[in-house]
Formats: sequence, structure tokens, C-alpha cells
Amino acid sequence: MNNNMIQNLKTEVPNTPEMNDKDYLNAMLESTKNIVNNYSYALNEASNDTLYETIKTIFDETSRMQRGLYNLAFQHGWYSIEKAEIQKISQKFNEYQQEISQLPVQNQ
Repeated sequence: MNNNMIQNLKTEVPNTPEMNDKDYLNAMLESTKNIVNNYSYALNEASNDTLYETIKTIFDETSRMQRGLYNLAFQHGWYSIEKAEIQKISQKFNEYQQEISQLPVQNQ
């Protein structure tokens, strides 16, 4: 295993033309990601507060489901995460701090 990667041991699945657990999980994860994105668009477009709150509730539930599917895939070793070097984190933090400092300040 690459030292810069965080990954669990892979759960082996059959390599056959039929879908296996990994294939089903990836399909559900991809679909759920797309649904979350679509609800995000709907939230941006909702002009009615009641509709917005209804969509927001569904968005939150679907987003939690998507995260649960991702966590399940990660537990089975089907996803890996690259460790971020502290220098890269600090660099990005500094870049964002600069961008934030350049935003206009509104008096409230």
C-alpha cells in the first residue's frame, strides 16, 4: 500500500460479467451524488419558503445517505484517500485567507 494513501483492506468481489456488491454500491453512490446535486440546484431555484424547507429536508437526508454509502465503500477498501501534506494544507489555507481578505466588507 502506498504510504501517502489511507485505505482499508479491500473486500474481494467476483470478477464476472454480473454485477457484484462493489458494482451495486458504486452505482448507488453515483446516483445518490447526482440526486444531491439536483436537489442543490432546486434549493437555489426555490422561490417559495415552504418548498425550500421541504427540499432542504430531502436534500439533508439524501446527503446523509450519500455519505453513508461513501463510508461503506471506504470501509470495504473500494475507496482510498490521499494524505495531504501539511505544507499543501497551509498553502491552501493561506490562499483562501488572502481571497477572503479581498472580499468587500458590508456594514450591518
